[in-house]
Amino acid sequence: MEAKKANESLSSQIHSELLQKIQRGDIGPADRLVDIGIAKEMGVSRMPVREALLRLANDGYVVGTTRGFVLPTLDRQDIADIFEIRRLIEPRAAANAARDMSEADHERLRQAVVDAERAVDTGDADGLALANVQFRQTWIGALANRRLAETLSRFSDQVQVVRAGTLSHPDTQQVVIQGLYRLRDAYLARDAMAAGDAMSDFLASAQSAFFADLDRQHADNE
Repeated sequence: MEAKKANESLSSQIHSELLQKIQRGDIGPADRLVDIGIAKEMGVSRMPVREALLRLANDGYVVGTTRGFVLPTLDRQDIADIFEIRRLIEPRAAANAARDMSEADHERLRQAVVDAERAVDTGDADGLALANVQFRQTWIGALANRRLAETLSRFSDQVQVVRAGTLSHPDTQQVVIQGLYRLRDAYLARDAMAAGDAMSDFLASAQSAFFADLDRQHADNE
């Protein structure tokens, strides 16, 4: 019984670590998650790693292949569908977060925006993506409704695809930083209505930028 509990605890720890890497963007579409390799890297047995990967697959974070697990592949319609879901629930969630945030959360938001500013000034798309991840994780993590927070976190794959497709463009970087400014100010003021409106506009801008860039890429390839 004790051995079983220990194994479940280890599997949960591995699941949490892998999930955080996915949400931060440390694991990307080109990465393949193989239980044997992860077990060797972590210095653990294969079984708890396998259980953690199966749990991630069950929650939709990864999909199984004949050679391990990978992030889901999203096509244009997948992206559009997920944007629609996010537009329906994230503005309300952002409003709730404005009320739920602690002073420590506010400080993390401030630092994320500082990091984003530095990245934009230097044209560092990866740095901007990382700051964006920190900002998003902070406000989602502040939500008192944990089921809502878990639901939003499951859109990490789509969020990463959109970031990868847009953040290298200076015009889009300005859209992002202006959106972060507006959200930060609403959160610091604990203004739920302003936070909801800012998130709604932020998602609309992100969707427009993503599909405009996708259309440009298709035109260039023709």
